[in-house]
Amino acid sequence: MRSFLFAALLISASAASAEVPSFNTPAAYAFMKDVSSGQVLYAKDADTQIPPASMGKMMSVYVAFQMIKRGEAQLEQKILVRPETWTKWHSQGSTMFLSVNEQVSVDDLLHGIVTLSGNDACVVLGEGLGGTEENYVALMNATAKKLGMKNSHFTNTNGWPDPEQHVTARDLAIVAEATIRDFPDLYKRFYSKDSFTWGKTLGKGEAITQANRNPLLGKISGADGLKTGHTEEAGYGFTGSAIQSGRRLVMVVAGLASFNERIGASVNFMNWGFNAWSAVPVAKKGQVLGQAKVSGGAEPAVGMVAARALFVTMPRGFSSDKTTKVVAKAGLEAPIAKGARVGDLVVSVKGLPDTRLPLVAAAAVEEAGPVVQFWNWLKSLTGS
Repeated sequence: MRSFLFAALLISASAASAEVPSFNTPAAYAFMKDVSSGQVLYAKDADTQIPPASMGKMMSVYVAFQMIKRGEAQLEQKILVRPETWTKWHSQGSTMFLSVNEQVSVDDLLHGIVTLSGNDACVVLGEGLGGTEENYVALMNATAKKLGMKNSHFTNTNGWPDPEQHVTARDLAIVAEATIRDFPDLYKRFYSKDSFTWGKTLGKGEAITQANRNPLLGKISGADGLKTGHTEEAGYGFTGSAIQSGRRLVMVVAGLASFNERIGASVNFMNWGFNAWSAVPVAKKGQVLGQAKVSGGAEPAVGMVAARALFVTMPRGFSSDKTTKVVAKAGLEAPIAKGARVGDLVVSVKGLPDTRLPLVAAAAVEEAGPVVQFWNWLKSLTGS
């Protein structure tokens, strides 16, 4: 009987064993993922709960982007800076230098959060889009849960210290990746500005321009986000991303001792991710890699294809030391939509964890009528 559950494709094999490239960081917590392949390249206490500091603002921004995409908020929408909010936040940590009773657009507030790390901007945005900051924080927590941020909890919009508030390096990478994936245009619009001008100085009334603290901008090719953070309790941290030759990396470092140590640790970490590893192609977009058996369908099987070009991330110099195997999902039943995930391409490299890359249905499979189902059953008995 012909089986469509497994189709093995041996690319090549070698007796050599690949080793994870070594890397040391002064960060107490660190995480790196190659988004292009889905592989985790580095993790150091990545699931330990830590204070978010201003890196928690990525969650505030994600919720705002989501509301904009859904049409629940508009970039040109104006929000009032309430006197109570101004009094509490105009001089607390990083500020956008908002003015009391000022009407500020969502667009400008987002620049104030992303580029300037304004604590005041976060609270004003949360109040304007959520009705109250508490309501907005509830949206942040619900959204974080949907994204799979299992070890994070937010109590405010700006990451201000609170013993009940925590994140992990892995969870910070999740919201960073989701932001880039779900809102590419908004990400490009807000996350890579070198500086932003808002507010005026006392006395002369000169415009205030503040620089983006992102330590990768101008130092790493393709760097385009995301967010720094610092409090006395959390130390210095950074969640960043860069793309080079189609490879996008997301990295997190936290618990660093100084501003300059954050710069050095971030640059060195991202350079290691790009230079010590390379992307090795394993399938072309649209390539049929196997067949998956389907129960109750008008067709007994469906082609398993790569929905996009598939890559595996390997230590540089070990590009040939891999085998691949196509594995279909067990128990597939009709109907199946075209493009639905029906299995995985499993890439094995001696010395490294296996990598599973998604394969999808090449065509839709409708549910079969009783006659066709009986005929398919007979054919399965004969192996024809």
